[in-house]
Amino acid sequence: MRFSKTYFLIFLAILVLEVIIALFVRDAFVWPYLGDTLAVILVYCFFKTIISDKITILAVVSLLIAFCIETLQATPFIAFMGLCENSFATVILGTSFSWIDMLAYTAGAFLILIFEYRKQSK
Repeated sequence: MRFSKTYFLIFLAILVLEVIIALFVRDAFVWPYLGDTLAVILVYCFFKTIISDKITILAVVSLLIAFCIETLQATPFIAFMGLCENSFATVILGTSFSWIDMLAYTAGAFLILIFEYRKQSK
């Protein structure tokens, strides 16, 4: 384990971008799809801040976390937890399941792998 300043700064930049998207963007592409794609990259960069290797494993773990959260959206989890009125929780956890979101998460994982393995080969 080690701290990566680079991945931490990327994590922070994506986090700020995700907050801006969540608060100010209400379109048919950026908010629903680009935001979901970036969410997987955000989680990956968080992990890479402290874990230096295991690119594929971290990409898959990041994808599985996104899949789990999306799958929870197909259940009454938010209501069960009493978070229906909590706008922060509904933005983070989402409120409705979508297969297209699963594709956006998968695209994010593929982008991670493409970027990381290209970076390694140079």
